[in-house]
Amino acid sequence: MIAFLEGEVREIREASVVVQAGAFGIEAWAPAATLGQCGVGEFVVLHTHLTVRDETPVLYAFHHRDLLLLFRRLLEVGGVGPKLALAVLSALPPALIAAAVLNQDPELLTGAPGVGRRTAERIVLELKNRIPEELLAGPGGERRPRRALTGAGEDAAEALMALGYRESQVKTAVAELVADFPDDSAEALIRRALARLR
Repeated sequence: MIAFLEGEVREIREASVVVQAGAFGIEAWAPAATLGQCGVGEFVVLHTHLTVRDETPVLYAFHHRDLLLLFRRLLEVGGVGPKLALAVLSALPPALIAAAVLNQDPELLTGAPGVGRRTAERIVLELKNRIPEELLAGPGGERRPRRALTGAGEDAAEALMALGYRESQVKTAVAELVADFPDDSAEALIRRALARLR
């Protein structure tokens, strides 16, 4: 097993990064957040997961251990392969995925491409009690609210759905905004959400 990959970033592709490790250029598939942390010419250390399918090794890389942990947990869910797990991690922040599972709110997960209601419900069911609550902490270590949507967030979500936006789309956007702007009023959240949803 390859535990980590370190070296100079030589190329950033649509869904992968090429890192020079010694005399080799190693391509690793990565979520959007990790690709955003990589810059050509920069030295990086990435946590990795190796899979072998049809005798072909594929390396997946993550700039933070939380992403690697979530990726491995998602792979344990029936019907979720590496491609879908990576799509979920690219579309949703770890704290939101953790909140969806811990609060048994599969609707939040349907904002990720390729994740329908049934798959989201399976993820929540199979990962219940297997996601550490520490993942609810944000990048700076601050605690995120255990409930993804409360008070002003619920009011904002209801108003946006009344305007015709899809429930999954609205809940994902508002949950992210509540985590980033916990003191915002419903009106402020609606304005921010409309800017994202347009």
